Amino acid sequence: MSVVSTVDSRRAAPPAAMAVETLALAARRLTHLRKVPGRLLAITLNSLITMLAIGYVFKDAVLVPGGGSYPEFLLPAALMQVGLASIAPTAIAVAMDLKGGLTDRFRSLPITRPAVLIGHTLGDLVVGLIALAVVAGFGFLVGGRVHTGFLPLLAGLALLVVFLYAMIWVGVLLGLSMKNPESIDGVGAIVTLGLSFLSNAFMSIDRLPAWLRPIAEWNPVSSVTNACRELWGNPIAVGTGFPSQHPGIVIAVTLGVVFVGATFLSFRRYRTAV
Repeated sequence: MSVVSTVDSRRAAPPAAMAVETLALAARRLTHLRKVPGRLLAITLNSLITMLAIGYVFKDAVLVPGGGSYPEFLLPAALMQVGLASIAPTAIAVAMDLKGGLTDRFRSLPITRPAVLIGHTLGDLVVGLIALAVVAGFGFLVGGRVHTGFLPLLAGLALLVVFLYAMIWVGVLLGLSMKNPESIDGVGAIVTLGLSFLSNAFMSIDRLPAWLRPIAEWNPVSSVTNACRELWGNPIAVGTGFPSQHPGIVIAVTLGVVFVGATFLSFRRYRTAV
């Protein structure tokens, strides 16, 4: 009888109760961050090292479209990297909760199941926002600029936040599916590097082999990065394909599919994960 009543209470929980539960679980994630700040450092340093290594070591070897400033060309890519770098830490945290039995304890409590995963992602979103602020500040120090004003700056940052949150859900799905933190770390690195370099993040797509260009053009990283460059008046890697000419449509479709697919599969996997 108690099990039935618990399940019924989960299904019938009002939105206000679910919101309170979600915020409480998000606060738990942030409290854990205060004790173990390595996750924030890893996400932030990933982008900073990328900016320094590529921006300074290879800046004279990379041809910037239109002959513009490479630090300006690189700034949106470095900020996008925060989203990609968030996949592995989120996945590892979810896998550790599974491995340590914390997930089972959450599922035994009279709380709504969506609140557990949503609270987790909101906590990681706050971490990502902090990392975005640090990387943006450093990017402006080393030559990144926004030439179009405050509102386009906010629009570009909002797009990056949407991308970040979608990648966090990818991390949740990865953690629920793989469970092994060591394996997740390797897969996360492959995903981050693959999506970064098979895109226009660091160089124009026309520098890639012809057979790789369609993959790079349809990579959501390319569309997000190019959209931010256009909003901010930075050098743009212009292509001739549909994704380059209509980045907004590609962003809406690709990120929409990633977000809906990752959240649906994560909730489904959470019900049966052991």
